Amino acid sequence: MDALITLLPGDGIGTEVTKGAREVLEAVAEKYQHSFKFDEQLMGGAAIDACGDPLPEQTIASCQAADAVFLGAVGGPKWSDPSAKVRPEQGLLKLRAVLGVYANIRPVKIYSELTGTSPLRAEILENVDMIVIRELTGGIYFGKKTRDATSASDLCVYTVDEIERIVRVAAKLARSRSSRLCSVDKANVLETSRLWREVTDRVMADEFPDIELETLLVDAAAMHLLSRPRDFDVIVTENMFGDILTDEASMLTGSLGMLPSASLGDSATGLYEPIHGSAPDIAGQGIANPCAAIASAGMLLRHSLGLEEEALAVESAISAAISFGARTADIVSAGESPISTDEMIAAIVNQLNG
Repeated sequence: MDALITLLPGDGIGTEVTKGAREVLEAVAEKYQHSFKFDEQLMGGAAIDACGDPLPEQTIASCQAADAVFLGAVGGPKWSDPSAKVRPEQGLLKLRAVLGVYANIRPVKIYSELTGTSPLRAEILENVDMIVIRELTGGIYFGKKTRDATSASDLCVYTVDEIERIVRVAAKLARSRSSRLCSVDKANVLETSRLWREVTDRVMADEFPDIELETLLVDAAAMHLLSRPRDFDVIVTENMFGDILTDEASMLTGSLGMLPSASLGDSATGLYEPIHGSAPDIAGQGIANPCAAIASAGMLLRHSLGLEEEALAVESAISAAISFGARTADIVSAGESPISTDEMIAAIVNQLNG
């Protein structure tokens, strides 16, 4: 098949891990006789430096014309002044709105070989395999913001339609797995969460009576995520809670460098990115973990291009490389030697081609 993929390397290690995603996609194209064209554009701090806009019109046009969009990471201390009127993260929020992606899918898979890198005991991590569905375009991140000399506010708003559509995405995914769904809110305190729970209960009862629904307050969910992670299968929650809980879930895998994500909407064009940030403390050192970025490329193949066999091949290649001992610095255990970003990329490509 032919496909156009827009690449947004962004800032920090984003440029390094995007290289890995591209090399793997190129290897897939060669092996399976596809034609992938890539259009690399500026976003985030790099775009601010170039033109003063974290998401330039040229970048928007490229993303809208593409079959899929891959993002490395944005942000860094250079652009993090609290008084700055233009920030890299503004480009990310705008891009999500431009593409109409509202469902962020974050798989959390435990590799048995890496349990030693997690702060949790190995027996707690056994058979952990969950997916977190995070609502992406509503809530406090997108609400009206005010600030003066003595106060600041961020408005959290959700509509019935926004909640219904994300719950349906999560329920359909749960139906394809173990038919269990956990909805996370803060209904004992927040009015938006009370609406979230009311709508979720109604949609599940009316449309998905075959799915077992569990509801947890976010503080309890945060605790149980570390004490009984294997009990979760599919989790659905609002924007900010999902952001925090999935970063917490990275400790199950041992590193943020292992968690991919896909942001999807009603069209086939999705946005794919590792959940880690730009990690300016290690940028340029060649030690970043590209696994999350490469796994995100696998999700791109599955969700935007409809290439399930190829997606499974990428995921298998990551697993095989890890099984044979490939480790970047963030996932080494005692007695193991780390390899560079480029060496990890090469190890995965070799497994893909093997």
